[in-house]
Amino acid sequence: MERTVPITTTNQPIKDEIIMKQIQATHAPDGREVDVKPLLVLVEDILHCAEPSIDGVKQDSQAKRTNSLEDMTHNAGFNFMPESFAYDIHRISCELSCKCSGTGGDAKAAIMTIFNTLSSYTWDAKVVLALAAFAVNYVELSLVRQFCTTKYHHLAKSVSLLKNLSDHNMENSSILQPFFKLVKTMLDVTNSIVKFKELPTQYITLDTPTFFMAQSQTIPTAAYLTIRSVVACATQIVGLTVSAGSSYESTISSMEVTELSNTHDKLKQQLCICYKHIDERRSLEAYKTVVNVFETIHMDNMKILTTLIYAKDDKQLLFDRLKETKQKVSIDVLRGKIVLLLISDLDISKEVLEILEQIYNESDTQYYEVVWLPIVDRSTPFNNDTKEKFDKLVSKMPWYKVCDLSLLDRSVIKYIKEEWHFKKRPLLVALDAQGKVVCPNAIDMTLIWGSKAFPFSSTREKDLWMEEPWRLESLEDNIGQDIIKWIREEKYICLYGGDDGEWITEFTKKAISVAKEANIPFEMVYVGKSTPKERVGKIVGTIKKDKQLGHCLRDLTSIRHFWVRLESIWYSKMQRGKTVKNDEAMKEIETMLAFNSSDQGWAVIFKGSKDMIKANGKTLLDCFKTFNWGEVKAGTIGFLPAIEEYIKKNHTAHHCNSLSFSVPPWRIPEMMACAECVCPMVKCTMYQCCTD
Repeated sequence: MERTVPITTTNQPIKDEIIMKQIQATHAPDGREVDVKPLLVLVEDILHCAEPSIDGVKQDSQAKRTNSLEDMTHNAGFNFMPESFAYDIHRISCELSCKCSGTGGDAKAAIMTIFNTLSSYTWDAKVVLALAAFAVNYVELSLVRQFCTTKYHHLAKSVSLLKNLSDHNMENSSILQPFFKLVKTMLDVTNSIVKFKELPTQYITLDTPTFFMAQSQTIPTAAYLTIRSVVACATQIVGLTVSAGSSYESTISSMEVTELSNTHDKLKQQLCICYKHIDERRSLEAYKTVVNVFETIHMDNMKILTTLIYAKDDKQLLFDRLKETKQKVSIDVLRGKIVLLLISDLDISKEVLEILEQIYNESDTQYYEVVWLPIVDRSTPFNNDTKEKFDKLVSKMPWYKVCDLSLLDRSVIKYIKEEWHFKKRPLLVALDAQGKVVCPNAIDMTLIWGSKAFPFSSTREKDLWMEEPWRLESLEDNIGQDIIKWIREEKYICLYGGDDGEWITEFTKKAISVAKEANIPFEMVYVGKSTPKERVGKIVGTIKKDKQLGHCLRDLTSIRHFWVRLESIWYSKMQRGKTVKNDEAMKEIETMLAFNSSDQGWAVIFKGSKDMIKANGKTLLDCFKTFNWGEVKAGTIGFLPAIEEYIKKNHTAHHCNSLSFSVPPWRIPEMMACAECVCPMVKCTMYQCCTD
């Protein structure tokens, strides 16, 4: 069933499909590229100044619009009216005056005449020129209305008499409001059509379905409905003169406004889809550019760094290394240096920052620098909370940091996520003096060896593991230099943890008692849990007060650092292909991490830096209570072999070991082997809320 649309001046239905075919037949653009945006700016300003209520502008702002008209048109590039424009606008203006006059008006004829006159123009030019012709006719009426309330009111009254204008009709809102609504909708539709013309053709073509649909169907229909509305509005202007002294009813129907408004909504939807397509194409192009830059050999690191940190005009892109100030510096301060890119979101852990700061402050930064690149969600505008988080982190960092969250382009963020696999856990990407990536993530290497990791390359990490395989001494920075002395003296060293205060007290007293009974040199160090809270803090306080309970890490920060470093050792080895099946150190580390994940106490006892025995708290405490330690004193059996014998004798096949990681899933291998039985472990998801 064909839908019909009434032409308001003749009250005769006109079939849309038929008239659209006739209009399409007139469309024969001659290939000229005409920029009508400056003319549209001029027309919009004329209509807004003539009647502020068209866009809801208050009367007191009309003067501001009038004063800015020259600037607006100049900025839009409109310095003169092309002769062809002026001639066609004049022809259409005359056509509107003649064919829209009263009952003798022929809307269809006026519409077809306009399209025939503008046949050589593109669709956007047709609607802008038709709207310009309408503005010329309308502004005469509007000026008379406005001058009636000024010092020129006598002149305005005289012109009103000559034009046969009725004061009642000119001020009757029920007559004018539908008119104003339609004019505003005409402007909205025209702007949308012009926006389609402005779309960059290098990113969108007729091969794009939505763009093709808009160009072939929606825009021609919108042009027809807009010019039809122009004719309807021109008819109303004429009607205001011929009906002077009599009651006049608006000829503009609500259906006409609604139909044009619906067309505008469709244009907006299609524009949004096109903008998204263009944005995707631009993003892909920008991403390929970033990839190409990193694949190219450079003389220095400036090309790489300016690709990562980009601002069109501002060269001072970084905050300096001082915490107290926000002095901006040029990116040139990084030229020719090894650069570590610290990449994180705004929720970077306090522990990682503290350790990195300690390493940075203790090292010689003459040959390398650190730069913080914050990764934030760019899909929504930055709010005050985001900016406050950023400023707070900037104030804590003693190295360079970007001075604005927006300096990292979306294409750079995409590269960081896809090529360097950034998810949540911080990265420390190492670039050499030429900007080449020498290690895609040196965070673990740096947390383990500090400045010894210089120049932070993957090759250096490999060499460090060969020079310093994991031993108890590897934890010297966290436990203290006493551990080296104890190892040299061949003392037994017990590292233990958990947050059960009663077990800690009973275990430490019993362990010290057993050491005396067995007559062995024995030292104990409490290392808490990886997420120490109030209970761990109380235990630390108790051990510090009672020297007979052994030693402990000095505070909760030291405890967190211990576990962060231990996890880094595990990650570093895991990335080098080490597992509990092929690396004994991985088995020891994984056991400690598994103990940490449990709710029970635990202990690991070393002699020297190699011999080790490990057990959960209950098993070891039972061993201390029941074994005859006089045998150890007599030399019948060694201390560690005695514990090992007890564990084997009392071992059951049943066990329940788990590992929990507060890191993104991508950092965890698909398969983990149990450190106790080497069987594959089941991967589970755990949500935890612990108020301590």
